[in-house]
Amino acid sequence: MNLQLPFSLQMTLLVILILCISILTASETALLTYKRLHAASRKTALNQLLAHIDQTLTLFQLFKYLLIILATVLSLLISPQLLNTLLVWQWLLALLVFTLVLLVFAELLPRKLARLYPETFAYAFANFYAATLKLVRPLVLSINAFATLILRLCKQPTTPHKLVKFSGAELKQLVEVEGANIPPEHLEMLTSIVDLESIYVEDIMIPRHQLIGIDLAKDWAELEQQLIHSLFTRILIYESSVDNILGFVHLRRLLPLLAEDKLDREHLKAAIKPAYFIPKGTSLLQQLLNFREQARRSAIVVDEYGDILGMLALEDILEEIVGEFSTVPIRHEHNIQRMPDGSAWVDGASSIRDLNQSLNLKLPIDGPKTINGLIMEHLELLPVPGMTVLIAQHPMEIRKTRKNAIKTLIIYPALPAPSQKEFEHGKS
Repeated sequence: MNLQLPFSLQMTLLVILILCISILTASETALLTYKRLHAASRKTALNQLLAHIDQTLTLFQLFKYLLIILATVLSLLISPQLLNTLLVWQWLLALLVFTLVLLVFAELLPRKLARLYPETFAYAFANFYAATLKLVRPLVLSINAFATLILRLCKQPTTPHKLVKFSGAELKQLVEVEGANIPPEHLEMLTSIVDLESIYVEDIMIPRHQLIGIDLAKDWAELEQQLIHSLFTRILIYESSVDNILGFVHLRRLLPLLAEDKLDREHLKAAIKPAYFIPKGTSLLQQLLNFREQARRSAIVVDEYGDILGMLALEDILEEIVGEFSTVPIRHEHNIQRMPDGSAWVDGASSIRDLNQSLNLKLPIDGPKTINGLIMEHLELLPVPGMTVLIAQHPMEIRKTRKNAIKTLIIYPALPAPSQKEFEHGKS
């Protein structure tokens, strides 16, 4: 068969076919992206396509391959005309250019645009695809049934295997890669939730020496004043020493007795809820689930010997997800004081994680949890006021110590990393 079509018309038809292929590619990508981001749509036609996703994808592939075949046939009609006017290398070059055009404009570009604007592409052609699917549904079902039959003959499963279990790092990477259409604050919260698996209770707990509670061994008048002026709704109760923690008491249970002047030591003891102890090394994700199962909001962290390390509250875990929201200035009230020269006065008990976040540092967090512990590990001797140390390119000066521990220090801005020549010169 010899179709005598003008060369210009043949090229126009070829461009139209490439455009149709690109629309199909974009529609397929947009539909799959939309399905990941939305459970349903306000558009009835789009819901029909999502409800029969296998049939819809088969329809896309059917149209797409028909258009590719037509484009191939059309290119074969054009080829003899090119062979008569072009040299062999020129014809091969034209073939390479055509392949690149097809790859870029019919595959790569439509997929990238569809991932950026899934709703636009999904809504644009939903009515057309839904109507077409109704017309050719018998053909689509037949094709799917034939593919299923082949799988059965080859003794292959016809349904997907169980979902693959992602590690925390893989899941975080997946969220970041697929989060182009997620608002930044939501994306940050999602990645924070994934990070809970690699953060442990001792990383964010209130250290033992910072615990604030009520000692039942003290005089009742002093206890009463502590209850009246408490900044907390849940109060830690211990007797004689923090090592002898009795539990927590909620002010809500004490206020009626206090108002009626009936609160005494016995009523306070009766209102105590026994402490909930958890071992160190528990991930925040697991502890969040434990809080839910135990109906608890606070826990005491202990080591393998049962020694008390600190306290963890549900709010501490939530702050790891959504950021700091507590109105109680307990852990950061005087820990960090920024100076005009870029340095910062820091409490030695400050958490390394808090310092990294607040001062944008990169101090190691796989060892000691406080800046005091990090410096003492680095020095390998007892700190003395006036000592300086360089950690992660940050000069640190010890200003005040108490009981062989660093009370106050100054962290200066990071020094530039030495060049390779300076490093080699130093070694020589």
